[in-house]
Amino acid sequence: MALQNRRSRNPFMNENTFSRAPRVGLGQETMTVHGTVNKSFLLLVIMMVTALWPWSMAAAGNLQAASGLMEIGLIVGLVLALIISFKPTTAPYLSVPYAAVEGVVLGSISAVFEQRYPGIALQAVGATFTVAFVMLVLYRTHLIRVTDRLRSIVMGATIGIMLLYAGTWILSFFHYSVPFIDGGAMGIGSGPLAIGFSVLVIGVAAFMLLMNFDLVERGVASGAPRYMEWYGAFGIVITLVWMYIQILTLLGQTRE
Repeated sequence: MALQNRRSRNPFMNENTFSRAPRVGLGQETMTVHGTVNKSFLLLVIMMVTALWPWSMAAAGNLQAASGLMEIGLIVGLVLALIISFKPTTAPYLSVPYAAVEGVVLGSISAVFEQRYPGIALQAVGATFTVAFVMLVLYRTHLIRVTDRLRSIVMGATIGIMLLYAGTWILSFFHYSVPFIDGGAMGIGSGPLAIGFSVLVIGVAAFMLLMNFDLVERGVASGAPRYMEWYGAFGIVITLVWMYIQILTLLGQTRE
């Protein structure tokens, strides 16, 4: 099926994004899988480095300052993510700052969980990369194919989860809570329903990675310009961030 006839509703990467990108001229460089992988790795390294800042602050007993950094980072990270998502040409310039900010956020969140559940952060990192590796193998061996039906299911589930998050956030202003999302220790739900919800979210994020991989390959096939490597790397990283936070939450729930 022709690239332009295949649908994708990935909020960060879809064929409309690639089709809107200007075509490269003769002799100009185009997007490659290798280049996208390298840039994804670079963004992950930057995240890990900046995560050490709030982590060290928490280790020194200044957990309140680390939490403050997290709140600032959440706002800045969201703004940068929205700009990159709606204007892919900014990806080469904003992806690195986004990764740096997200590293601060993840370092802060991880430090909070680590203080209550020693060793949990390393377990979450290992689980995240294990899931990512498994999904990559499944994608490369074609054991799971990214079809229009799969895209529709994953994006429908993702939108539903995001709406649920937004609804929970709004309800919090009126002192209401959704038991299986918030409440309990560390601000996370506990019990079978909460654990089941976390597993569902992790599964959706894992399948979102398949869509990221597929869209990168399709961008390469369509001859997208070289700067779209940064956009592809951004999409992969933001999915990994989502997955890591939810795995961290799940591990915390199982220790309650």
